[in-house]
Amino acid sequence: MQFMLFMIPKDYQTAPADFKPDAKAMADMGKFNESLQKAGVLKSVNGLQPPASGARIAFDGDRPTTQHGPFAGTTETVGGYWILELKSQQEAIDWATKCPALAGDVIEVRQIAGA
Repeated sequence: MQFMLFMIPKDYQTAPADFKPDAKAMADMGKFNESLQKAGVLKSVNGLQPPASGARIAFDGDRPTTQHGPFAGTTETVGGYWILELKSQQEAIDWATKCPALAGDVIEVRQIAGA
């Protein structure tokens, strides 16, 4: 089974478009990602630019509307993700608890439904 783990960093929704994460935090995350790779469970991993550099397309009525970031009223936003090949949701949760996340960060675990 594949699972997507979404990293939801604290206060990322208000980060400027040119935000650069702390070097030590990135090094710690790199070590975590290496452990996933060595275990043979990592399929994909990527970080995302802050919402200030993104856009949202809303489908409401006849025409889609585009809003460029940052997005007012947003309290949580995805800062990155992992796709892992695992045997169970519990295994995904176990890996997520080993992540060197910072205080206030959240990781959401979701099974990929497939086609």
